[in-house]
Amino acid sequence: MAQPDSKKIFFENLSGAGKAIAVLTSGGDAQGMNAAVRAVVRMGLYVGAKVYFIHEGYQGMVDGGENIKEATWESVSSMLQVGGTVIGSARCKEFRSHEGRLKAAHNLVQHGITNLCVIGGDGSLTGANLFREEWSGLLTELVEQGLIKADAVQKYSALHIVGMVGSIDNDFCGTDMTIGTDSALHRIIEVVDAIMTTAQSHQRTFVLEVMGRHCGYLALVSALACGADWVLIPEMPPEDGWEDKMCQKLSATRSRGTRLNIIIVAEGAIDRHGNPITSSIVKELVVKCLGFDTRVTILGHVQRGGTPSAFDRILASRMGVEAVLALLETTANTPACVVSLCGNQSVRLPLMECVQMTQEVQKAMDEKRFEEAVKLRGRSFENNLRTYKLLAHRKPECELPTSNFNVAVLNVGAPAAGMNAAVRSAVRVGISEGHKMFAVSDGFEGFYKGQIKEIKWADVGGWTGQGGSLLGTKRTLPAKHVDKIAEQMRQHNINALLIVGGFEAFLSLLELLTARGKYDEFCVPMVMVPATVSNNVPGSDLSIGADTALNAITTTCDRIKQSASGTKRRVFIIETMGGYCGYLASVGGLAAGADAAYIYEEPFDIKDLQANVEHLTEKMKTSIQRGLVLRNENCNENYTTDFIYQLYSEEGRGVFDSRKNVLGHMQQGGAPSPFDRNFGTKISAKAMQWVTKKLTETFRQGAGRVFANTEDTCCLLGMRRRALVFQPVVQLKESTDFVHRIPKEQWWLKLRPLMKILAKYKTSYDVSDSGQLEHVVRNRPRESDASVAM
Repeated sequence: MAQPDSKKIFFENLSGAGKAIAVLTSGGDAQGMNAAVRAVVRMGLYVGAKVYFIHEGYQGMVDGGENIKEATWESVSSMLQVGGTVIGSARCKEFRSHEGRLKAAHNLVQHGITNLCVIGGDGSLTGANLFREEWSGLLTELVEQGLIKADAVQKYSALHIVGMVGSIDNDFCGTDMTIGTDSALHRIIEVVDAIMTTAQSHQRTFVLEVMGRHCGYLALVSALACGADWVLIPEMPPEDGWEDKMCQKLSATRSRGTRLNIIIVAEGAIDRHGNPITSSIVKELVVKCLGFDTRVTILGHVQRGGTPSAFDRILASRMGVEAVLALLETTANTPACVVSLCGNQSVRLPLMECVQMTQEVQKAMDEKRFEEAVKLRGRSFENNLRTYKLLAHRKPECELPTSNFNVAVLNVGAPAAGMNAAVRSAVRVGISEGHKMFAVSDGFEGFYKGQIKEIKWADVGGWTGQGGSLLGTKRTLPAKHVDKIAEQMRQHNINALLIVGGFEAFLSLLELLTARGKYDEFCVPMVMVPATVSNNVPGSDLSIGADTALNAITTTCDRIKQSASGTKRRVFIIETMGGYCGYLASVGGLAAGADAAYIYEEPFDIKDLQANVEHLTEKMKTSIQRGLVLRNENCNENYTTDFIYQLYSEEGRGVFDSRKNVLGHMQQGGAPSPFDRNFGTKISAKAMQWVTKKLTETFRQGAGRVFANTEDTCCLLGMRRRALVFQPVVQLKESTDFVHRIPKEQWWLKLRPLMKILAKYKTSYDVSDSGQLEHVVRNRPRESDASVAM
């Protein structure tokens, strides 16, 4: 069931013939830059443009010569999984001068380049915009000096600029995530998880210093993702007297039986008076005031290194393709733009609007307008900070509201990494809002058996980094045991339900909604948070656990491809999970650089298989050494993994041999990725706030009880494009294929042509959903919408 062909445009209609595009990486390096370079080169070549590498950033543009080289399809092979930037990056003082830019213009004109794709930070992009503004004047100077002919001024009259932000700090306004940020978070969380085991063994306090000279995003999100006791960031310096408050918090945590403390410090952390707060200062403070055994770990450039995460590869690939589309569509009057990510959607924003807002953040911090600095960072940053404060700092019992409501939390369906982070978040937010929280073990099976007990603040400590489901989870649906579940609801006086799970959780809510007609016990607010590696829940673009599974697939594919290094040509057939949903196969294929991905949603026959084999055979003869084919487990009843393996083995004989691998349940296991920890934490916190609101609205004073029987009191909270949205489950029935347990429309199907294009297939691409030039939003959202952004 492919998406309807709303506005598919063949690239013949967006021809890049006669255009020359140059790509460079500038400033600091970031994981994922190579994926962006690869996407720009291959998409540029695909539409018929000439594409050039500019090595060593602006320095290479100024120096010219061998630094500017024409790129080929093969020149970007095997670079998707490589960290850093293979075309080099350098700081260039000379480009800041007029003379340097004059040299750069001369070098570009010699190659006929008038389209630049710049991957870097705000400094690199500001320099590119200045270069663009001076372009016509620079060409006139070059004519006067006799370096170019007069007709070149008209021929190369305008320089077009499109930027992509590559920075691990995520310090650029206008985009939710910059290329490299997610990978840096992976490095940080890997270290934190490792440190927590040794800290627990010795009852130690660890102070971790992470990068972020001017931006505390890495520190804040890693603190949220590991449940750190304290975090120090430049945008929100602690109030005077913070030293005593921090020590009290650490002492209270230890007194409740916790054997370790984690404090995360951004390298640019300051106090309210602008004085730096270093990791060594924090260590000395803890030792002096508490006498705790304390160690400092400064992560440094480890955060920049290593293989890019699946998220960064997908983000960079999407942005690279979008950048080429933007360059093809530019006119002389089009301002330089930045390709950005908003929620789950790519957008184009005027470059200088983003730069100006980024500079305003620093100005606000310099002038000690810290609240404003947080708001200028964007809703995503603001929401992260609010959620961290909500979860990390427990209010004294006397300050907590008393709602007298009982809320039950349970996991339903298969385990997914990030479920525990979601449960922790729900429990702590619920307690903060005055509710008594109950944990149900083993889903609805445990519910009807009475496996229900109160769960306290300290009970969920350390849960964010745990994989699987600590509450236990089963696929059992409630309909068969609805009378017993109603009895348990009555016995424990449960006033609301929060369910974390996959498609079974969605079905469960529909069954409980139906049961309201017979049992008043189910006339309570009920909400579901999607959590499944399959990402097949209707009403949400993303589910908790899918990102961790994608990283497992991507890492395994990298290792499998590497295993063929130095051997003869080889094709690997990999089977992924997902039921009938092809998300993991398709998006994993894009992240791993697959040549094909077979899924149920896009029917295929023996002719398609044969065409794929022939395509790979042709590529094997001319360039690549390794091929990668992914197959969703239920994509076709007859074309099994064994069948496809045997077909490729037979048809490729003499050119390549084949191997197969079934990834299996390793996709469900392991520690949750930073994205899943963060997503689970924030979406669950928002769900719990909705529960509180609905409990207040549906409480009947006269009857002294909650009575909720409207459609909007039984909802699924999902991420839709740019926002988190509550949707009545009954309204989602229309958009669901219950037989195959998938939504009827799935956004990620639009990413499939990207994988095919980057694998050198001739195909069409739906540009109806491509980014349109927008303006940076400066107005603040209403209070009720303040926590919408991811």
